[in-house]
Order: sequence, then structure tokens, then C-alpha cells
Amino acid sequence: MKAINTVTGTINPEQLGTTLMHEHLLIGWAGWELDCQAPKFERKAALKNCVERLKELRDLGLTSFVDPCPMDIGRDVTFMAEVASASGINIICSTGLYKEDLGNTAYFKQRTVDDIAAVYVSEINKGIADTGIKAGIIKCATGKGMITTYEENCLRAAARAQKITGVPITTHTEEGTMGREQLDIFASEGVDLKHVIIGHSCGSSDLSYHVAMLDRGCVLGFDRFGLDFAHPDKLRLASLIGLLGVGYQNQLVLSHDTVACWLGRGLELPPETAKLIKNWTPTHVFKNIVPALKEAGVGEAKIRAMLVENPRQYFN
Repeated sequence: MKAINTVTGTINPEQLGTTLMHEHLLIGWAGWELDCQAPKFERKAALKNCVERLKELRDLGLTSFVDPCPMDIGRDVTFMAEVASASGINIICSTGLYKEDLGNTAYFKQRTVDDIAAVYVSEINKGIADTGIKAGIIKCATGKGMITTYEENCLRAAARAQKITGVPITTHTEEGTMGREQLDIFASEGVDLKHVIIGHSCGSSDLSYHVAMLDRGCVLGFDRFGLDFAHPDKLRLASLIGLLGVGYQNQLVLSHDTVACWLGRGLELPPETAKLIKNWTPTHVFKNIVPALKEAGVGEAKIRAMLVENPRQYFN
């Protein structure tokens, strides 16, 4: 049985239990540390907030939490390890780089695909910097409606690192676009697509888009529940229920893409938009989405598949 890297050591897939596949403890947009007018980061308070948040999730049945923060937007694996130790939740961190418009790209634009892949492999096999903490997942990202040359290089690097290490890939997509193209790139590099999550696929309600990807064997992330200003939960649920109804329950995972704490300035939303994220919390799936699925006639076995069995198979 395959070992999974967590920030506090290795576990086997059976120990994952109920898993949220895409949440964040800390995010800092590239360059946050240069903003002298930003609020000071209070590490102790942030740690307390994150531990409390994960303990609440633990009480709702959560066992594991994937934080796919790329290396270039505030990833802090030591912070993650402290939260994991204090909360009792398995936390899996990532290696990888974010999309071109919001990542810290200048340095890696000068590197080859194999150079970037070697960095990913080192963070998986040897550890991140001098922490000894090893990444358990590879993250990559694309923007809306196109994949830039830089983003393609990062996707290909992720694919090559996946083939060397066996560690799975998770992606960011914008507004339900470019998932199929991401799969094309991974397939051209020889990746087994069952170890790929096309993230934020719930940003589209186009079932032909979803089915075209699912029929290639990948996993889709319905992982932005509560983020209604990006796409309403009613549409996310309608798409999810439809896909479950025609038999894709073994290729879907759930989450929210929440951010517990921001480095520098975080989301600054106008009041009318802020009202649309009142449910954007990491308990929303357990408190609201699962009951809504049950009310729609989705059985316990399909819910368990998305929260327990599919994460296990993805990592295995």
C-alpha cells in the first residue's frame, strides 16, 4: 500500500478517512511581503484560528485536509505542521507553481520544464527547504480561456514529476475552462489520468464539459462550494446531482477552496459581493451540501465515495 506524505509524516490511504480535497490555511498573493501598509501577520493568532477551524471539522468527522497552496503564494509548511499537530487532522501540502497572472513567475520563466520538474521531485522525495516536510501532491494552474506557455511548462513539469514520484496532481481552473486542455497535456506526457483532479470544475454547469473529462478517467473537483459570487451553489449542486445520477460517483471529490488566514491583504470585496460568500466556510459541505444531496435522493454510499473512497483511490 502506497505511503502518503503529510506535513507530520507518512500515512497509508486507509488512514485518510473523510477528506476535504482543496482548502487553504494561509494564502499570500505574490509580493504580499513588500506591502508596508498591509496588516501585520500575527502568527500566533492565525495558528489559533486555524487549529480551532480544524477541530470543528474534526468534530464533524473530518480526518484529512489537503492544502494545495503552491510554493509561490504564501505556502508555509511549518505553519501547516503546527496546525496538524495541534488539531489532530492529517494535512497534505503541495509542491507546484500557480497560474501566470497571480503567481511569482519571473524566476521560473527562465527554467526549463525539466528544471521545474526536478524542484517538484526534490520537494516530494527530500523535503521542502530544510524543514524535512515532504509534499504529498503536485499543484498547477491555468487562467480563464487559455493556457500560457509558462503555465504549459508548469503542467508538463507536474506530469513529469508525477511519473517519477507517483504523487498525484491537482489543478486550478478558471470559470470552468481549460480542464480538457490540461488533460491533453498530462496525457501527452503519459500520466495515468486517474491520479489527476481537475480542480474547480464546478465553476461550469456544462455537463458535456464534465462528461468529456470524466470519460477519460480523471477526477473532478466540486471544490468551491460556498463561493457563490464565482458560481452559485444551486448550479454546482444541480450539476453534481446530475453526474451522480448517471454513475460518476467514483470520480468526484468535494471541498470549498476556503482560506483561513491571509498574508498581507486578502479578498477585498464590495458589500453586495461579500453577501454571496456567507457559506464559504470549510464546514459548509458537512452542514449544508451533504443534507441537500440527501434531500435530493443521493444515497449514503455515493456521499461516502466522494468524501472517503475517491480521495483514497486518487492517492493510492
